[in-house]
Amino acid sequence: MYQTLLTELTEGTFVITINRPDKLNALNKDVIEELGKALDEVYNNREIKTAILTGAGEKAFVAGADISEFTSLDASGGEALAKKGQENVFDKIENCSKPVIAAVNGFALGGGCELAMSCHFRVASENAKFGQPEVNLGLIPGYGGTQRLTQLIGKGKAMELMMTGDMIGADDAKALGLVNHVFPQAELLNEAKKIAQKIQTKAPVAIAKVIACVNDAAKGDANGFANEIKRFGECFSTEDMKEGTTAFLEKRKASFAGK
Repeated sequence: MYQTLLTELTEGTFVITINRPDKLNALNKDVIEELGKALDEVYNNREIKTAILTGAGEKAFVAGADISEFTSLDASGGEALAKKGQENVFDKIENCSKPVIAAVNGFALGGGCELAMSCHFRVASENAKFGQPEVNLGLIPGYGGTQRLTQLIGKGKAMELMMTGDMIGADDAKALGLVNHVFPQAELLNEAKKIAQKIQTKAPVAIAKVIACVNDAAKGDANGFANEIKRFGECFSTEDMKEGTTAFLEKRKASFAGK
């Protein structure tokens, strides 16, 4: 079905693997297009409860964009490229009502770092490396990197990383809050799946509202508090809330229908 991706759905978790290991899984037009389609699948398939995004092989999550595609572009072409990628993939991941976790194995540079940052959170293997080296090419990040890196690690450190083009390892990324957990490479995907499975035991409608509210906060939305109040209220009209509170009072495990 896909030329550049592998997908697998098991127990509600949809694993999307970018599969160009010989090119260190670099993002080209085909990958961006297919990622957009795979995300439509996440949005529309009721069987999918959570998604994990990762890269094939042990060397790279995504080592960056395919630079050979840049050489023929002018200003309007570059802008169109960034806009299309952001709308079809990066913003689609960020605004997905189902959790999307990045499992970062090896290099996550440039567009790869941006792809990981668009996910709701990140786990990394011990050999993971993160960076936004676009200034080395006379460019800046174009897939939301300037915004999301600043949200995640703060202005000063984001400025330094993007101005120097330096790479940081997994432990530094964890210390900065860029990744939540660091695991041995052999265990990375299984550990990501464990977290996904844990999330799947919670109320899906509430999870979707958490994502929306936290995204408001990350963007500094002036209506963040008001939106939280409204969404909190909306939870009260769900079957999940009735099930959750009843289960709590009856001292049993809740079984959520996502309604």
